[in-house]
Amino acid sequence: MDTRPAIQLYTDGAASGNPGPGGWGVVLKCGEARKELSGGFRLTTNNRMELLALIKGLEAIRWENAIVDVWSDSTYVVNSISNGWKRKKNFDLWQRFDLLAPRFRLQLHWIKGHAGHPENERCDTLAVEAYSHPDLPEDTGYAAAADNGGLF
Repeated sequence: MDTRPAIQLYTDGAASGNPGPGGWGVVLKCGEARKELSGGFRLTTNNRMELLALIKGLEAIRWENAIVDVWSDSTYVVNSISNGWKRKKNFDLWQRFDLLAPRFRLQLHWIKGHAGHPENERCDTLAVEAYSHPDLPEDTGYAAAADNGGLF
């Protein structure tokens, strides 16, 4: 019997303009342990950053078959996973997610953004701070799709 506690994964993505500079933020919690992650790109979209936050959070979890409660304010992410929405956009990121997801027992929860939830607000702060840094890298997935007819 697995007695490990569930992992709480809070995620958020942000972009200044859409497309524009963008960032993602993650807060992971398990028992007393807490970890924050973030990153940004010079040109991307909000939806890419929302999805990348989830991916980066999952990539940071080492336990196989862990119960992961995912908290996101992105209807794009939550509904795409929960309701099987078509994933024509951001295909590179969906491929990454699809490789990661079977490693976990995911439970998705939508929370209202900018409504005062402390962890969601922290993720938003991390995302905005991340895209505010100078010399951001290129989001090669976004750039490749734009070069191939603008699938975003």
